[in-house]
Amino acid sequence: MNKLFLVLTMVFSLSLVAFAQTTETKTQPNTSTTETETKKRPPVFRANKDQITQVQKMLKVTETGKMDDAFREEIKKYQSANSLKATGTLNRATLEKMGIELTDKQKEIPVSPNSFASTDGDKPTEKKKRGPVFRANKEQVTEAQKKLKAGKMYDGEETGKLDDATREGIKKWQTANGVKVTGTLNKETLEKMGIALTDKQKEM
Repeated sequence: MNKLFLVLTMVFSLSLVAFAQTTETKTQPNTSTTETETKKRPPVFRANKDQITQVQKMLKVTETGKMDDAFREEIKKYQSANSLKATGTLNRATLEKMGIELTDKQKEIPVSPNSFASTDGDKPTEKKKRGPVFRANKEQVTEAQKKLKAGKMYDGEETGKLDDATREGIKKWQTANGVKVTGTLNKETLEKMGIALTDKQKEM
């Protein structure tokens, strides 16, 4: 009788231990899900194939529409020469500096302060807010196309659009007139061409 009582006591004790262990594992909080839950990442700025091809034309490299190591090195050189951080990527600041049109989706992504080269040891976040981007209007583009046609540097239509053929003509004109070759109608190019600036453009 005593042996039976002893066996029952041992079985009961073991059952209690097992029960305690199972309840302990159930009540432990599931930390793995909370740890993996991170804030939603902001959208990443990416240049499309057409924009990459435009930049390759501008930098006079093979027009593949793809980002390769040699092309990234050329982008870095351009960025270093234009007060941009030499990342070798076509971020928004670089495309805008080159005068390449952004898509509506790209315009929704703000310019990263890390896109600019820091000066005098300043942190990128301490840089002053960027001023407005200089852009030629339709009338100015049309007038430039007329002048390029007269100089036999452009043989397209006077559309008022800054297309690839017009950009090539501008590059030829800039080369011939000692202006920095950008393929864009910046302030210096318009002034040198004798094309009137708007009041807003004069302030830039």
